[in-house]
Amino acid sequence: MKEIDLDNLPEHIAIIMDGNGRWANKHTIGRIRGHKKGAQAVNKTVRTCLEIGIKYLTLFAFSMENWSRPEEEVKALMSLLEEYLDKETKQLNKQGIRLTTIGDLDLLHTSVKKKILQAKVETKNNNKMTLNMAISYGSRDEIISAVKRIVQEKEQGKNNINDINKETFSYYLYTADMPDPDLLIRTGGEYRVSNFLLWQIAYTELYFTKVLWPDFSKENLLKAITSYQKRERRFGMTSDQIREEK
Repeated sequence: MKEIDLDNLPEHIAIIMDGNGRWANKHTIGRIRGHKKGAQAVNKTVRTCLEIGIKYLTLFAFSMENWSRPEEEVKALMSLLEEYLDKETKQLNKQGIRLTTIGDLDLLHTSVKKKILQAKVETKNNNKMTLNMAISYGSRDEIISAVKRIVQEKEQGKNNINDINKETFSYYLYTADMPDPDLLIRTGGEYRVSNFLLWQIAYTELYFTKVLWPDFSKENLLKAITSYQKRERRFGMTSDQIREEK
């Protein structure tokens, strides 16, 4: 891993895993088999992040919009999720990885929700890395949910509306207990963020690759991190100000 600076790693990487369907079409196989191949890429990415010392990895596994896909495909995706939890929860524990989720789990089938909650409980004390799965997730829904909570607490006299600012608003989001992503990777060649972590990625470095998710390798991940490390993160300041702070 000489190609990356281990002292300048992103603390939190978020990934939009795009391209399973196109990979399946390219290999003239069904979309469901493409999703299964994509699950293998998840395992490779998790292992690599743990190996190099990434503390938080958020994967966009299933969006709110994905519920509109054909019923057969949705069922297959849910089955794959259950299969992943059955196979990998013990491994996550062995590796010291905590599993968390963001999204509306109440929309999931009871059996899927139960396994997710069980896996979260079983891994909650692990502290080497956090694997955060965005499931039944949409960022606009998340923001609306946060606003509703703020209004509800205001009506109950639990908060002062004038105390709500950028920092306190973040406490009402699903990601309240983790830092904002430093690096967002999207595979598959599309150049959009697709309703993913809209509040949290205000100053995130974006990296787009044409590599389809099932083909996303350790080398591809390291290439994205290398690109991140070559950038100057100014957060609205000038380059001179950044140098003075250092």
